[in-house]
Amino acid sequence: MKHNLSDEDVDRVIGMAWEDRTPFEAILFQFQLPEKDVIKLMRKTLKPSSFRLWRKRVNSGVSQKHLKKRNPDIDRFKCNRQRQITHNKISKR
Repeated sequence: MKHNLSDEDVDRVIGMAWEDRTPFEAILFQFQLPEKDVIKLMRKTLKPSSFRLWRKRVNSGVSQKHLKKRNPDIDRFKCNRQRQITHNKISKR
């Protein structure tokens, strides 16, 4: 894994990896990090028990981490109710 990610990027990748509705393809699109490298990053960063929980969840039927498991009607990476991020700041509610 030879990706130069900042600490903020690593935190964001971990957050995206934990989210059930964010597919690995979205992480690849945004950070050029393929699934196998996300798994390596999670293994290196998380506690062993947390990593096992995450892998179990990703491989369960609940998670939609793979586009093949997703409902074909979902064609976006984020919730349509999520506010836009502009100028690297999250819009205030």
